[in-house]
Amino acid sequence: MTTPHIRSADLEREKRLRLLSDADRDIIRLVHDPLFPRWLEQIKAVGGCAHPVYLSGSTITRDALTGEVLASYSTAYEPGERLAVRCRNRRASVCEPCSYLHAGDTYHLIRAGLSGGKNVPERVREQPRLFVTLTAPSFGAVHRFLDGERCRPRRDGGTCEHGRPIGCGLVHTEDDPSLGRPLCADCYDYVGHVLWHAHSGRLWDRFTTAVRRHLASAAGIPRSRLGDHLVVSFAKVAEYQKRAAMHFHAVVRLDGPAGPGDPAPVWATAGLLTEAVHAAAASANVRAPESDAYGTELLVFGSQLAVRPIWAFADGEGPTDDAVAAYVAKYVSKGTAETGAGLDYRVTSLSDIRAAVVTPHVRALMATCWRLGCLHELERLGLRAWAHSLGYRGHILTKSRRYSTTYTALREERAEYQRSGAEPTDNPAVITESSWRYVGSGYTPGAALLAAGIAEDVSQSRELAREAMADERRRWEL
Repeated sequence: MTTPHIRSADLEREKRLRLLSDADRDIIRLVHDPLFPRWLEQIKAVGGCAHPVYLSGSTITRDALTGEVLASYSTAYEPGERLAVRCRNRRASVCEPCSYLHAGDTYHLIRAGLSGGKNVPERVREQPRLFVTLTAPSFGAVHRFLDGERCRPRRDGGTCEHGRPIGCGLVHTEDDPSLGRPLCADCYDYVGHVLWHAHSGRLWDRFTTAVRRHLASAAGIPRSRLGDHLVVSFAKVAEYQKRAAMHFHAVVRLDGPAGPGDPAPVWATAGLLTEAVHAAAASANVRAPESDAYGTELLVFGSQLAVRPIWAFADGEGPTDDAVAAYVAKYVSKGTAETGAGLDYRVTSLSDIRAAVVTPHVRALMATCWRLGCLHELERLGLRAWAHSLGYRGHILTKSRRYSTTYTALREERAEYQRSGAEPTDNPAVITESSWRYVGSGYTPGAALLAAGIAEDVSQSRELAREAMADERRRWEL
């Protein structure tokens, strides 16, 4: 029989629990679970992933000859009978732990195509290689940063047809919120801007085709036979400028017909490749579908084109292998919202666009996507579905098949290393049978707080290790 003293203590405990937040009560529930240590191990294994995916199933490894079970795993005895795996989101604004891994994979993917490694021969360093930047054309005058100079000085002043100044005599700082915004929003070609984004993938394809055509023409061989003499490989990353217009940074490399490591023909020099890039950038174009709403639009690259050779070491005028790989890896983890050029989630109505926390310029681009999205002639572009990214529907990073390794190969190598604790090896005498299914994602309120703490600890440990390595390098330099 419960005594009044015990009943009073229980009531007092329940009263204290009611004063706690949902997250605090959830943490108490979690730590009292007998399987909490194992749950903690899972979340540490995924680095405190912000939105883990949960799988249920099993894996059995057998000897291919005898059928003997060598190893087996099942989620039957895991917390909730499920296993947490990373969400693999590349955006740091969505999941910082996974974006860090994605940036690391990108670094190795790009660097392997420049310096070798990951099954790419080191001789690839000796191939002709360029770092190319392709920009969008002008869609109207915008405020710009000119490092201490006035934005758009005009002696005679003057106004546009809408009565707004066509010049700007201010000296903008790098963090000025007006940078990239049109001097006159009514003069700005928002339709052209959106259509350029929507067709930029096709424009890139026209560019790469034109590069190959120029090389074949210079060598005096048919375009269809170019592959018998050399291979042109690309790796491209897309980046939003201040004006919210996409531009591309690309590694362009020439190989022999056997691919990376096979020397390119003597006539296939970096100089010839530079000529081909300039000619292709000037000639590539895509005509948007004609419409009564906007007329015709011929879409081309902008006049701002940068072409620089890539050097294996820091002794030339161009960027090095490591610098290019680090630059690409740094940008690829940024979300659309972080660059101030859209949102990291899709919008479903004009009301969502009006409520979005973006600049008036970006809101106008999103609204233009929404209006053009109802046109029958642009239906295949899916502009409303891509209004959050201002009409751009391509991947942030793309590469040609023979440039280097793949994200999948890098992830499998890391997973095998983590499983075995040794360098991964292929064993044809082993068969693995797996059966998995998706059973959920995300965290409860308390679990989210614990995971955030784990992610912060991992980040701090990484930063301390980086500082220690820097101190060690400085010590040896002295």
